[in-house]
Amino acid sequence: MKKIAILGSTGSIGTQAIDIIKDYPQEFKVVALTGNHNIKLLLDQATWIRPQYVVIFNEENYKQYKNDFERLGITLLSGLKGILDLVVLDHVDVVINALVGNVGLLPTLHAIRAKKHVAIANKECLVTAGEILMAEARDHGASLVPIDSEHSAILQCLRGNQLKDIKRVILTASGGPFRDMDRAYIASARASQALKHPNWSMGQKISIDSATLMNKGLEVIEAKWLYDLDPSQIDVVVHKESVIHSMVEFVDHSTMAQMGEPTMKVPILYALSYPDRKPTNLAPLDLIKYGQLTFQEPRRDDFPCLDLAYESMKQGGMAPTVMNAANEVLVYKYLKDQIGFYDIPKVIEKAMTHFSGIACESIEAIIKVDADTRAYVESIIRS
Repeated sequence: MKKIAILGSTGSIGTQAIDIIKDYPQEFKVVALTGNHNIKLLLDQATWIRPQYVVIFNEENYKQYKNDFERLGITLLSGLKGILDLVVLDHVDVVINALVGNVGLLPTLHAIRAKKHVAIANKECLVTAGEILMAEARDHGASLVPIDSEHSAILQCLRGNQLKDIKRVILTASGGPFRDMDRAYIASARASQALKHPNWSMGQKISIDSATLMNKGLEVIEAKWLYDLDPSQIDVVVHKESVIHSMVEFVDHSTMAQMGEPTMKVPILYALSYPDRKPTNLAPLDLIKYGQLTFQEPRRDDFPCLDLAYESMKQGGMAPTVMNAANEVLVYKYLKDQIGFYDIPKVIEKAMTHFSGIACESIEAIIKVDADTRAYVESIIRS
């Protein structure tokens, strides 16, 4: 039985992971949960799962609710240190990293160094430190398996094939809620509109990233590190049905696609059971229901965040870290209606220019540049 720690158990990926895990009581056991602000849900999860450990990231919430968790006989930890202590425990075999943002970087690194099986939905840590994390995984014999549906699709298409035979990978994008809207509409759109994703049920941050196409840009960078690709080998196509989750074209121009209903439960289960597959009770793909599958080029002028991601790879060094940190700050400003939609790419570009030419030499340097970028973006918003 695999003993699982879910980092970010109250978020979209975390709750879906719990839903799918409960169908396999003989194979998976959740031994640890972590949460931040949604303490009611975290307490509900802990009450019926009865994990050995819970980490509350927010220190004030930890102090306020400490007794509620300890009455359940649970070992309660707090803060980032609590998460870092958790992921290296012998009681944990698998770490699901469903944290949002670059806060997931150090937990991933520690889990890798402890030789855990890491099922990763935290794309930001691969964006900022992909080269370092992949090297650490190789050095420590840890497995790093993606949960993102796009990267899970690529992984599945590559089974039985070799990386050297890849001509390109094609990441599919739904296009988000604004895919059919004109630029004037997009420019005036509020966060409440951007959160209405047509295909997927996701958290707030990833929903905004989907609306700007930054989510796809982050996935392009992930693909570079996960599959040792040159940026020129990674393309994006808008596929509004979200049935094909991604494709791999090989050197002989054969193209393999992984298809399925738009649900995260399948890639979550695949990441947990990899390299095996498990039968599920989820709805099978009904192509007759869809009737047709459509594909379009991304509207890059209207969604410039995608090209900013490619530009960050071109610049190298700390550019992806700067881009990601700036985006995180700006997304939360947009969610509070403090900035407009197009302020997001505009300020990201300013930050990338301001911090250009910095080499990426260590995790510590990444953390510093991440913090400096956040402070710089906050200063721009205030001015």
